[in-house]
Amino acid sequence: MPKKILVVDDEAEFVDAIRMRLEANDYIVIAAYNGRECMDKARREKPNLILLDLVMPESNGFETLSKLKTDRHTANIPVIILTAKSDSEYILDAGKLGAADYIVKPPSMQTLLEVIAKYV
Repeated sequence: MPKKILVVDDEAEFVDAIRMRLEANDYIVIAAYNGRECMDKARREKPNLILLDLVMPESNGFETLSKLKTDRHTANIPVIILTAKSDSEYILDAGKLGAADYIVKPPSMQTLLEVIAKYV
């Protein structure tokens, strides 16, 4: 059975590019464009993994990650941060909040697939 990945990013073009690559590798991709939408879709769709950007409107990635990890319906879903922010402070904060991994944009497809494979 194909694994479901929720991709959360406010840049629709980026989401579409990731979707095409992941679907070509037999993943089912669900898209969300902000933190609120991420929470709704994570609860409803029960993805196997979430790829989460940090810089988004309404609720940033850190706020969303915190909500995901404290909600009993989503707490056990691995979350990989996928963002342009490469500062060690961001990486440490994401880890403290429960992120499974951290990838800096733009990732190579091979790297992205290898990291995803560790969690699904």
